[in-house]
Amino acid sequence: MNQGIGVMGLYVRDQDEALQFYVGKLGFQVHTDVRNGDYRWLTVHHPEQPSLQLGLFKPQAPVLDDATAQTVREIVAKGAMPPLVLNVNDCRGTYERLRAQGVEFTQPPEERYGNVDANFRDPSGNGWKMIESRRPA
Repeated sequence: MNQGIGVMGLYVRDQDEALQFYVGKLGFQVHTDVRNGDYRWLTVHHPEQPSLQLGLFKPQAPVLDDATAQTVREIVAKGAMPPLVLNVNDCRGTYERLRAQGVEFTQPPEERYGNVDANFRDPSGNGWKMIESRRPA
């Protein structure tokens, strides 16, 4: 039976740094943090969406060989991965709060297509689009 997506993986260069960013700055909560040797399964979730976990994974063995892991780290650092989308009630207010906490924005809030959106990056280079929808549901 198909019940939906449980974990979406995101490659990060340093899991402790990513944990500090996602929990300390964005307000996510830790769901799972377990180790098996050098491998760490680390997931967080948004407090209003606990059924969808965001996996903060290092590109490393046993999933990737060394050369592929290095390539993935370079691609992520360049911001070349597709952006994730964070829905917010107040884009401008959230922008000011996150910016004051040191979040790196690549685009301030702008109105377009009936929404207000802004872009930011996590410490590894992963892009996020933060959207306040103003369209009627």
